[in-house]
Amino acid sequence: MERQIEALQGEFTEAREDVARLTASLDAESKRSDEKLATLNEAREALANQFRILANQIFEEKGTKFVQQNQATLDVMLKPLGDRLKEFQSKVEETYDKESKQRFSLQHEIQRLLDLNNKLSQDAINLTNALKGDTKKQGSWGELILERILESSGLQKGREYDVQVSMDAEDGGKVQPDVVVHLPDNKNVIVDSKVSLTAYDAYVSADDDETRATELAKHIESVRRHVTLLAQKNYQSLHGVASLDFVLMFMPIESALSLVAQKEKEIFLEAFSKGVMIVSPTTLLISLRTIAGIWRYEYQNRNAQELVRQCGALYDKFVGFVGDIEDIGKKIDAARSSYDDAYGKLKSGKGNLIRQAERIRQLGVKPTKALPQQLADAASDDDA
Repeated sequence: MERQIEALQGEFTEAREDVARLTASLDAESKRSDEKLATLNEAREALANQFRILANQIFEEKGTKFVQQNQATLDVMLKPLGDRLKEFQSKVEETYDKESKQRFSLQHEIQRLLDLNNKLSQDAINLTNALKGDTKKQGSWGELILERILESSGLQKGREYDVQVSMDAEDGGKVQPDVVVHLPDNKNVIVDSKVSLTAYDAYVSADDDETRATELAKHIESVRRHVTLLAQKNYQSLHGVASLDFVLMFMPIESALSLVAQKEKEIFLEAFSKGVMIVSPTTLLISLRTIAGIWRYEYQNRNAQELVRQCGALYDKFVGFVGDIEDIGKKIDAARSSYDDAYGKLKSGKGNLIRQAERIRQLGVKPTKALPQQLADAASDDDA
């Protein structure tokens, strides 16, 4: 029993040592497992981070590529539109600049008109004494003022208007209006100068109301008489003149016409009913400037039509040029094909010309010149 107990105690001791050893091993293994688990977790986190970074990189690359592709596509699609918009913007800016210049020019011309009106009024006062009682001088002075206004209107003499043109009347006689202003489409406006100065000067110089009223009536009657005489000339029906339904009766003294307008408003309606429109220097210059503007746009339209015609001719010429280029290309292709066939007979295929020539030389013929060695070798290779 004692031996058995000792044996059992020895086994127990060994078993306890084994248990301690296994416990230590288990602890070490558990520690290693924890370390491996921690390493695994770190690796997983690292892989997750790398995957996240890689995914972001792929997304950025794909996004950049997608943006570049879309940008290229949009450039292809929108570039023509952008070019058209730039052209449209340029045309709008050009049109706006042109209109601004025209508005500025119009303001400048209006100021010139006011200055000219003041100057004409002063000239009328200064010339009153010199022109008193001389009807012929009055008429010549009125024609001179009319011509000055025409020169200031922007119209060109001999092109947009003519002075003292002799025309055939219906009765076979000759008439000579002061000015014929031309309009587009072969239309014309006739301007005739009429000066009513004697009675007006007497009205201005009168010292009492009775004399002033008498001279005013004479002045109005003088204007009405001028309207009647001008209407009787019937300039609208002149042979070969496509005139408007009315003529312009020019009164160079602004204040004289203003006086009639204040005292006898019906005279303008009476004149218009007879085909006569009474104008002053101010209204005449405005009308002439308007006609000058009409001519300016007419010339622009004519230039635009000529430009369209030239563009059409250029396009037709370009189409012909493209056809010639295509024909040249076809002929070049045909010439290239013939060249290839001829060159093939020269150096390609069995019994080509170069090989036969080299064989003749090898047989003992001694020419003064030799074929390029590269060409001879290539022909030999082809023959082989």
